[in-house]
Amino acid sequence: MGKKVLVVDDEKLIVKGLRFSLEQDNMEVDCAYDGEEALQYAREKEYDIVLLDVMLPKLDGFQVCQQIREFSSMPIIMLTAKGEDMDKILGLEYGADDYITKPFNILEIKARMKAIMRRTTPKEAKEAGKLVVLSDLKLDLESRRLYIGNREINLTAKEFDLLELMALNPGKVYSRENLLNLVWGYEYPGDVRTVDVHIRRLREKIETNPSEPKYVHTKWGVGYYFQA
Repeated sequence: MGKKVLVVDDEKLIVKGLRFSLEQDNMEVDCAYDGEEALQYAREKEYDIVLLDVMLPKLDGFQVCQQIREFSSMPIIMLTAKGEDMDKILGLEYGADDYITKPFNILEIKARMKAIMRRTTPKEAKEAGKLVVLSDLKLDLESRRLYIGNREINLTAKEFDLLELMALNPGKVYSRENLLNLVWGYEYPGDVRTVDVHIRRLREKIETNPSEPKYVHTKWGVGYYFQA
């Protein structure tokens, strides 16, 4: 069975086009046309990825994204007709993994989806159940789960990617440009603030005091690094 995708947009022609194209790649596609319907689908199924429009009836895309994050870390790509940077950053603030501005090219959509799904699917090369233990953090590289002590921390796909990269290379300083290239994995059209937003969200989840981090540190003027 192919990947499961949820497409959410109130423009039926866009939904129809996306569904047709994704099904040509043997993906299983569900479609929702408003925010409440999208949440219902997301609660009933676990999707490999969600394509979520910002401007929706009943609940907007930001509200939907925020509520999905309360119970799932399934990858979310926001679709927005607005070009303002703050709208894009706001989408990331609510837990989205990526965003694409309309009008978009279906090939770009597929490239972004594949880049994210490659990173959220356990790699065969990774040892089954392999754990990386750093101080009181435990990263399960196969299931892509993070634990602090015995408590599981719900990370988005990109948050896990950032932590995994830095935790497996402790002390190595990564510039924002390096992280965009290594974690996002393609010529990202956004700017380095995307990295800052994700790092801040990651710190809020794993640090006792995010303003004085124990794990994810800033090298001023250079970038970020991990140190347990």
